[in-house]
Amino acid sequence: MSFFETAEKKRRWSVYEDIPWDRLDPSVYDEGRAMNVETFCGVELYLPDYLGQGVNLVRENFGRAWFQANWGYEESKHGLALRMYLLKTGLRTEEQLRGLEDAIAARPWRLPWDTPRRMTCYGAIQEASTLLAYARQLEDAQAGKDEVLATIYRLIARDEAAHQQFYRAVLKLELEEHRHETLEDLALVSVGFRMPAIDLLPDSERRVETLRMHNSFNRWGFFLKVWMPLLKLLGVSRQEFGEYQRRALDQIRDQAS
Repeated sequence: MSFFETAEKKRRWSVYEDIPWDRLDPSVYDEGRAMNVETFCGVELYLPDYLGQGVNLVRENFGRAWFQANWGYEESKHGLALRMYLLKTGLRTEEQLRGLEDAIAARPWRLPWDTPRRMTCYGAIQEASTLLAYARQLEDAQAGKDEVLATIYRLIARDEAAHQQFYRAVLKLELEEHRHETLEDLALVSVGFRMPAIDLLPDSERRVETLRMHNSFNRWGFFLKVWMPLLKLLGVSRQEFGEYQRRALDQIRDQAS
């Protein structure tokens, strides 16, 4: 309820009223940047898969289930804002976006893990990674003097920061109650982690390369901005977690052999 109260009082925003659509400037449009907007929009358009499967996994827990419902509403605005940007700028047509939506509908996303705790681990990593990616895109939009796109990324990043904090808080509670099992799950999820749905999009390799060109993916940044803060929050040393990761890798190799 504290998460919901904060969202209602401090973080709600409107796709129509809080984005300065009247300040769109064709002189700053960039196709590489537009490709990244389309990629993030495509990832966000997998929301029915994320939400439907995620809420069913935790439906017996009031806090987790209602968080998923609120999360779904906030994520829906992310996809809609990015979609509207592409249309209002003329960088993509309705026909092009319908083609993307049809491709997404044809290749459903599946939960990478089948237990609430493992999906909590996944969520803690994924939301932090998504926040980092959007923060990098915000910097890129600012460097390109695209005020409208920068505003969209700023609003989205603010939501992602709140989602990250929620998953981290739940993970910390799990660790307090079941330390060994939680670290086992976190290690297993970490060694096989991949961002959701990007590999399901058309031309996924080209999309990833364009994101890299605009500094969205950086291993050192991932280590500094995702892993170090998470381990510090949980009170877990790199040495201790490294042991759990080594055992997780051994488990994966044994299962594969």
